[in-house]
Amino acid sequence: MNAPTPSLPIRAIIAPVTPLQQNCTIVWCVKTKKAAIIDPGGEVDRLLAAIAEQGLTLEKIWITHGHLDHAGAAAAIHERTGAPIEGPHIDDKFWIDDIEPSGAKWGMPEARGFTPDRWLQDGDTVTLGETEFEVIHCPGHTPGHVVFFHRPTRFAQVGDVLFQGSIGRTDFPKGNFQDLIHAITRKLWPLGDDVRFVPGHGPMSTFGQERKTNPFVADDVLADQ
Repeated sequence: MNAPTPSLPIRAIIAPVTPLQQNCTIVWCVKTKKAAIIDPGGEVDRLLAAIAEQGLTLEKIWITHGHLDHAGAAAAIHERTGAPIEGPHIDDKFWIDDIEPSGAKWGMPEARGFTPDRWLQDGDTVTLGETEFEVIHCPGHTPGHVVFFHRPTRFAQVGDVLFQGSIGRTDFPKGNFQDLIHAITRKLWPLGDDVRFVPGHGPMSTFGQERKTNPFVADDVLADQ
C-alpha cells in the first residue's frame, strides 16, 4: 500500500508484520532516498529487502510505543544497519523491557528489548533526509506512546492510538481511557480533518472521517457524553 504520492517530498509503503499484522511503515525522503522504518515488530529480512528494493538507505528506526508487535525487531535492525532508534517516550521503558518475555509468550522468540538512542518527548522533531516530522506524545494506550506527523504532506503514523472505526485498547498496564480520548481530541483533531493516517493495524483513514463515523470519538458521540 502506498501513502503519500510520488510528487510529494516523502513516500511511504506499509508492510504488515508479525502474526498480529502490525502496520510497519517504511517512509522516505524522496530527494535523498533516506528512509525511516516505523514500528518494526518483526520479519527483519523482509523489511530490509523492501528497503533495498526501493533503492533506499535506512537512516532511522522510529518507535511509536513499546509493545512487542511494534518494537520487537528494532534491536536486530539496529545491529544489522547501524540506524539509530528514536522513540518512544521514556514512560514506555517498562514495555520495552518486557519485549523478550512477551515474545516467548506470543511465539516470537527472536524479539528483543533495547535502549533507544533517543527517547522522545511531546514537541520534539525527528529528521529524515531533508524532511522533518513532529513528535506528539499521545498517552492512553500506553503511557509513552508517540505519534509521528509530517505537516507538509498532512500524513501521520499514529500507532495504536486511533484506527479506522476504533481506538486503542486501554486495559493494558498503565493504560488510561480518558488520557487516550484527550490525546485524540485535543492533540490529533486540531491537526486537521485532511490528515491521512496509518494506524497500527488495519486500513488507513483520515481524521475527518473518524470525526464523522468513529463510534468512540466521533464528534456527535462525544457531544452526547
